[in-house]
Amino acid sequence: MALESPPPLALYVHIPWCERKCPYCDFNSHEGFDAAIEPTYIAALLADLDSQLAWVQGRPLTSIFIGGGTPSLFSDRAIGQLLEGVAHRLTLPGDIEVTMESNPGSAEADRYKGYKAAGVNRLSIGVQTFSDPLLKQLGRVHDRSAAINAIELAQRAGFERYNIDLMHGLPNQTVEMAVADLELALAMQGGHLSWYQLTIEPNTVFYTDPPLLPIEDELADIQDAGESLIAAAGLVQYEVSAFSKATEESRHNLNYWQFGDYLAIGAGAHGKITEGGRVSRFQRTRVPRNYLDAMLNPQTPERVHLEDDLLAGEFMLNALRLTSGVPSKDFTTRTGLSLDHIQTEVDRCVAQGLMVDDPATLQATKLGFRFLNDVIGRFLPA
Repeated sequence: MALESPPPLALYVHIPWCERKCPYCDFNSHEGFDAAIEPTYIAALLADLDSQLAWVQGRPLTSIFIGGGTPSLFSDRAIGQLLEGVAHRLTLPGDIEVTMESNPGSAEADRYKGYKAAGVNRLSIGVQTFSDPLLKQLGRVHDRSAAINAIELAQRAGFERYNIDLMHGLPNQTVEMAVADLELALAMQGGHLSWYQLTIEPNTVFYTDPPLLPIEDELADIQDAGESLIAAAGLVQYEVSAFSKATEESRHNLNYWQFGDYLAIGAGAHGKITEGGRVSRFQRTRVPRNYLDAMLNPQTPERVHLEDDLLAGEFMLNALRLTSGVPSKDFTTRTGLSLDHIQTEVDRCVAQGLMVDDPATLQATKLGFRFLNDVIGRFLPA
């Protein structure tokens, strides 16, 4: 069946440069940033956006997320020009959430104030750990004092909403070290915490030369201790690795998990769009130089329409990451498919205690959340 109306719309902006490539990072990030590239890249981003506007005429944005890479390498003036350009092209409601990622090593007081003045109203600060030895092993350019300073600068600049990005299960990390990280992060938190386990991904230095990570029992102890601390601090887990105070969830990330649409601009950016009654995905070329060359004469991105089985699987891949799940009716309104498409597998999961027995909700149980990858895998095409 065709979709009657499109879902909420967000915008993702990718800035692909970093001061240094971390050994665990498999994101599209590149060293060698030169501030002279700012005006050229901002112009390319807006040209990229122009090429996608025909898909979304009249649809307002609910959120903007500027990620990377390290977007805070860009000046507040450049970020202001970007957001001004977006506002000239799309409808931005007064309460729109505008998030920018920032690394402590790139944080400066004047820039944080400038980002706030430019329209950024939420930061995601990439702390990862407050331990100097662990930061060194992770290849980070900042130290403990810089991380603390960055959070304090965000507070002084007037950011009432910010996320602290923290990892656990790090090389040689003990339960005590992980707890100490969390205690400090929770004492300084701005309503939202991302806390997730380090995983070794292909095409990274750590994949080629793996570090010694905590064993399974130690990881379980870290997880249990951390979740207890976070709950005691009044933050609620609403997604696999996201915790927040009430109403402080990341609206942009919620849009992903609820299978909303998002335009995507920048080198390697990939998006999802519902248009003409069908859902499709698209991606821009990853290499910054190739991207800049392509944006001299931008073409509308080539889209790949999602066939029914993949469409259903992608919906469940996202929806089941939310601890509260999603209304069952959203499966049809966001995919155009009947619930019959997944009902047999849902019934199996319910019978095995992996999904909640509620026809109105698609939601994993606590047991299902513990084995979430296995549950999600049941809905993905072979």
